[in-house]
Amino acid sequence: MANITERWRSVREKVDTVAKQYGRSPENVRVLAVSKTFPAHDVEEAWQAGAREFGENYVQEGIEKIQSLPNLAATWHFIGPLQSNKTRPVATHFDWVHTIDRLKIAQRLNDQRPDDLPPLKVCLQVNISADPDKAGVREDEILDLAEAVQALPRLELRGLMTIPALDLDAATLAQQFQRMQAWLERLQTLYPAVDTLSMGMSDDLELAVQHGSTCVRIGRGIFGHRAAKLSTGKASADNSNKAEGTQ
Repeated sequence: MANITERWRSVREKVDTVAKQYGRSPENVRVLAVSKTFPAHDVEEAWQAGAREFGENYVQEGIEKIQSLPNLAATWHFIGPLQSNKTRPVATHFDWVHTIDRLKIAQRLNDQRPDDLPPLKVCLQVNISADPDKAGVREDEILDLAEAVQALPRLELRGLMTIPALDLDAATLAQQFQRMQAWLERLQTLYPAVDTLSMGMSDDLELAVQHGSTCVRIGRGIFGHRAAKLSTGKASADNSNKAEGTQ
């Protein structure tokens, strides 16, 4: 049975191979190791294998790992749904937030980002499938939210994130990924710092990389299968608008 080190190397090699296949530089496709529900020692093992960026869905769980690994030179991404009463700890402890879907959350993160930290890097979450079970802005809301976020001095707008609907056929998924790529390119004409398309997970990373993803979010492919339930009740409080696809 493969361990975390072997799985990390396998995922990285797969991403590199797919990137080259479609004429892209592997260095331009980052692998975000989604460590939600896995213990800190698994994060350490992944880091030793080469992972440098880690994604967490649950605020308190993520902060506990960050605090328990103070000497780990890692970049921490918050990739779960974010309620307004959870913005302060995220603004204080994380380096990235992928799930900005309304101005209220962006404004709170901006106001609560400590002055001694660099601006918080953020992505706008887009509900590209128009799925009622998914968070994210509609396509016709992207530009207005981007303009508002760009004006906030303690945030740095870096790109877009999406979680497509489950069980889409390959053709539909490819079309939605293409639309996300087009939106990223449009934002890049307006905001020079935009460079990130957070798109693709364990089951669809090849299609995502083919269509311009610069950051694939991989949990199971690196850490293995998660337990059916968390050992604590933390997840239920933080997971109110369905982040099941951030794996």
